[in-house]
Amino acid sequence: MGEQDESRSSFLFRNLFRGLIWFAVILTAYILAAEEIAVYQKEINNIGDRLPLLLGIFTVSEVVFGIIPPELFMLIWQSKGVLSEYAINLTYLTLISYGAGVLGYYIGYYFSKTPFYVQIHQRYLKQYDEKLRTYGLYLVLVGAITPVPFSATCMLAGSVHTPIDKFLLICVTRIIRFAGYGWAVWAAPNYFT
Repeated sequence: MGEQDESRSSFLFRNLFRGLIWFAVILTAYILAAEEIAVYQKEINNIGDRLPLLLGIFTVSEVVFGIIPPELFMLIWQSKGVLSEYAINLTYLTLISYGAGVLGYYIGYYFSKTPFYVQIHQRYLKQYDEKLRTYGLYLVLVGAITPVPFSATCMLAGSVHTPIDKFLLICVTRIIRFAGYGWAVWAAPNYFT
């Protein structure tokens, strides 16, 4: 049992480290480019004001395996400098991401035997099959808090008919991730100005 726990921990920490490095690179680039970005602040604010469009893009991204990092959306809204608006928009992102995970679960649960799902599985999800056998629901936890595609892990969990109550409980960690990253995106630039 100790060996499996160690492998689970190393899997989590390896992916968490990758995610934190990616996050640090995005945040550092944003901070270093702050003066250049300020020139385009009006255009960035105009983009940020298109809430339905941005949320639509983010929803599609989250359902299709998280193509666009949520931190980019956070940065757009952080640059406006209105904390209440930022917090509300971050809440939208969090709910969309959580909902996309639940949708992914049900797609896997109900459509895992259809030819369309089999094709998606072969193309995008097969690489996670062995990890799902090894880690079970732990893979969903890793997907929720690291760059491992959350929606993909949710589809796999649904396809093997993971109990929904355990699945939903583990997915709460996605909310914790968004809260932590959201706070860091909001606060980090203030440390350097």
